[in-house]
Amino acid sequence: MDTLNQKQQNLCEYIKGLGSVAVAFSSGVDSTFLLKTAHDLLGDKAIAVTACSCSFPQRELNEAKSFCKKEGIRHIIVESEELSIEGFAQNPKNRCYLCKRELFTKIKKIAAENGIEYVAEGSNLDDNGDYRPGLTAVAELGIKSPLREAGLSKADIRALSKEMGLSTWDKQSFACLASRFVYGETITEEKLRMVDKAEQKLLDMGFHQVRVRIHGKIARIEVEPAEFGKIINAADELNNYFQELGFTYVTLDLGGYKMGSMNKNI
Repeated sequence: MDTLNQKQQNLCEYIKGLGSVAVAFSSGVDSTFLLKTAHDLLGDKAIAVTACSCSFPQRELNEAKSFCKKEGIRHIIVESEELSIEGFAQNPKNRCYLCKRELFTKIKKIAAENGIEYVAEGSNLDDNGDYRPGLTAVAELGIKSPLREAGLSKADIRALSKEMGLSTWDKQSFACLASRFVYGETITEEKLRMVDKAEQKLLDMGFHQVRVRIHGKIARIEVEPAEFGKIINAADELNNYFQELGFTYVTLDLGGYKMGSMNKNI
């Protein structure tokens, strides 16, 4: 616990040193913790910026709005339609770079227009161990990564979030819906809606950590192994629903949920 408290102290000192910051806010575990900490320390000199697009579920946008309203944080929503970015829809291996470069360029402009000196994002120490081309864009644009700088892991952030009374402490991990596509497969608004509705169905049924990966007309469901039985029991219902969405085949990944599973071959 002493180590965790030291990391939190390091985070606070880092954020205080920024003076003013615009936090890229997705309403996820990491960005919620970062935004709450920044606002507690900097007050009105910490603002939230959320990107709205077809790869960002409405439920996440609603949660972002509600949190900022509850906490009294100034919240700016920016339109950031990734499908309009040249090359993005073809889903190349550097897709995340293209998206982050575009997004953070917009957030930097918003920050400057509002007299905010720095932009910060919520990647944590665990992100260093996965394929994250978006972090290249973060470095190129001078975006700050306070959680990584403080050496905080996802487990650390959940523990501190619980201590702070944040409801997101046990929220499932989330990434943009474009990360559900195998590299090289064209991303369309229709397919993004299919994935969004499929995952929402699983969440509505009480599954905690879910992914629906899309391989052409095949849906590959990832849940925690402990919930495999629940998937099997609901097989008919899920198969029918997914087929109504437009999937031809519905499968269960026997390896269970894995962060960044589309990156295995990179």
